[in-house]
Amino acid sequence: MPSEAVRVRPAGPDDLATIHGFILDLADYERLAHEVDAAPGDLARDLFGSSPRVFCDLAEIDGAPVGFALWFYNYSTFRGRHGIWLEDLFVRPEHRGAGAGLALLRGLARRCQDEDLARLEWSVLDWNAPAIGFYDRLGALAMDDWTTRRLTGAALEALAT
Repeated sequence: MPSEAVRVRPAGPDDLATIHGFILDLADYERLAHEVDAAPGDLARDLFGSSPRVFCDLAEIDGAPVGFALWFYNYSTFRGRHGIWLEDLFVRPEHRGAGAGLALLRGLARRCQDEDLARLEWSVLDWNAPAIGFYDRLGALAMDDWTTRRLTGAALEALAT
């Protein structure tokens, strides 16, 4: 029996275990499982609390979740408009190539168009050749002149004090 088309829908509170599972799977894939300390309760607070600041879409095939996009609004001072930062995009390996990643990105691109947002941005690990190839085929520009910087842990604490 052939698969149904990919369906993308907003995640709801009943999807917390699925979202958390995707995050753990993504961390394993990115070789960063040791850095995950997010728990389902953290996701419940931030995705479905009284003032959500982060959002999640799920891709489903035949009614089963196969991938997710976790995103939030950012702002471009140069463009004078909001945009979307895609924090995580993940499709289970056995479902890659079925259109789930494309459907998730297409949904975010439509949101950008519908809401007159300036851009859709994300980062990708430099060793993730399959993802980079996928993004290149979409026409996504590599921002090679930009280097991401991060403060966390002791360095963040030191700067704050």
